[in-house]
Amino acid sequence: MNFADAEKIAAAVLYEGYILYPYRATSTKNAQRWNFGTLYPQQYAESRRPQEPFRLHTECLFNVGEDARLDMRIRFLQLVRDRGDNPKAWEKGIERSRDFSNLSVSEIVRAPVSCDFVFREDDGLPIGDNGERLWPNEIAGRLEVRIEVLQERLRKLSVDLVNKTPVASAAQLSRSESMLNAFVSAHLLLGVTDGEFVSLLETPEESQQAAATCANQGVFPVLVGEEGQRSMMLCSPIILYDYPKIAPESVGDFFDGTEMDEMLALRVLTLTDEEKQEMRNTDDRARKILERTESLPDDFLMKVHGVIRGLRPVSHTEAPEKSIINWEWDPMAGKPPLTSVSVFGVELRAGNRVRLWPQKKADIIDMALEGKVALIEAIEQDFEDNIQLAVVLDDDPGREFGMMRQPGHRFFFSPEEVEPVEVMKDEEKA
Repeated sequence: MNFADAEKIAAAVLYEGYILYPYRATSTKNAQRWNFGTLYPQQYAESRRPQEPFRLHTECLFNVGEDARLDMRIRFLQLVRDRGDNPKAWEKGIERSRDFSNLSVSEIVRAPVSCDFVFREDDGLPIGDNGERLWPNEIAGRLEVRIEVLQERLRKLSVDLVNKTPVASAAQLSRSESMLNAFVSAHLLLGVTDGEFVSLLETPEESQQAAATCANQGVFPVLVGEEGQRSMMLCSPIILYDYPKIAPESVGDFFDGTEMDEMLALRVLTLTDEEKQEMRNTDDRARKILERTESLPDDFLMKVHGVIRGLRPVSHTEAPEKSIINWEWDPMAGKPPLTSVSVFGVELRAGNRVRLWPQKKADIIDMALEGKVALIEAIEQDFEDNIQLAVVLDDDPGREFGMMRQPGHRFFFSPEEVEPVEVMKDEEKA
């Protein structure tokens, strides 16, 4: 299976969270890896309380023909330390992948498949500073595949990826040391020939009952490739929709899907010379981000700012009464204005007088206004249906400014903080 159509999005998943702005090893947010989809060695993971993940499990549906065959690719990063034995040194990532190709669906139905794999120490790559060769730990895993017959053509595929790397003194092993034996950002690419995968997000009605039985742990399968194509799935540790795409305006990965390219590019450009130098020295990929950002074309920010997608022509029957360009959102639209509010059984309206009894007494103004008589200028209600009385003090020398709704001469109180003056007069007469 040629996974070329899925490689870009799979690479984005692989490096999501690899290194975060400000792209320096000394940054607090880079002091501890937080990549999605980390599978620790099983012995270490089971010694933790609570237990750490060492296995990802995915289940999905596919319709098959008589000669259906499966291709699978496991992918993850292995971390390696390149500055002596310093446990706080920056750990660079080596891409690891292994293909399991041309697996017969009918044979797996009869007998589940278990495939062991090892990445050895002599698989080292020259990615260290100044080109020195780095020697990663030997790590091992297992891929377990099962297929269940549900209907005439419908099958349920179950796949487990397990980190089986042996570690000494697992209970005493530190997290930072266990990360050197972990599968980081682990995910799977699945491909089928003479068959089609079924979306678990937009499942056809005839397959919905079967889809409800699919369980996924640590990853979730989505369709990838060209829209409408159903021969590939990406089992991703990051929540995605079917047929995810890399934005065409993006010129490269910033490793932080929660931020926008525009914002990150602007932030990188504002780093000091000293910060940029540390960024260069931290990681080859961080250095490339800096070089790419400093050489961005002049129109880059305009291209990524306010991009609109999915425009379509609107017929005359669909045209709104108002032009969307001239439309302003009114959160109170459709709500009738309040003309009165009941306080102590008295219906108060604009023009009535009340005595102020501030309850919160949050500042000197509340204390200064306590017991004052004021005129209700308006009764207002906010978007959450809270009622406020806008009042103007009777003895305010600038009272006319309050009636003109000028700040400093108009105050707001809830109905619980006022007392109708008419009620007080009736009590005095009694």
